[in-house]
Amino acid sequence: MSWLVLLVSGAFEAVWATALGRSHGLTRLGPTLIFFGALVISMGGLAYAMRELPTGTSYAVWVAVGAIGTVAYAMATGAETVSTVKILCVAAIIAGVIGLKLAG
Repeated sequence: MSWLVLLVSGAFEAVWATALGRSHGLTRLGPTLIFFGALVISMGGLAYAMRELPTGTSYAVWVAVGAIGTVAYAMATGAETVSTVKILCVAAIIAGVIGLKLAG
């Protein structure tokens, strides 16, 4: 259950990171509210997962899921360009997370 909560909280990290960018320095109400809501859910899930999972692994997986989600969303919406190098870098992050899971 902790792994599932960790993955979901990592997805909410991507939500808050995207909302933070769209808030224009927390000056736009809608994205700012989404940012704070997703931040609370994301941090709460990370804290819950860390009760059973090692801190280093939990944090690395949480950041990786958030980073991958943020980049994937930005690429899908056209906010960021898609390139072979970027895809390979995202694949390297995924490989690292799988390695952490298998090594645990």
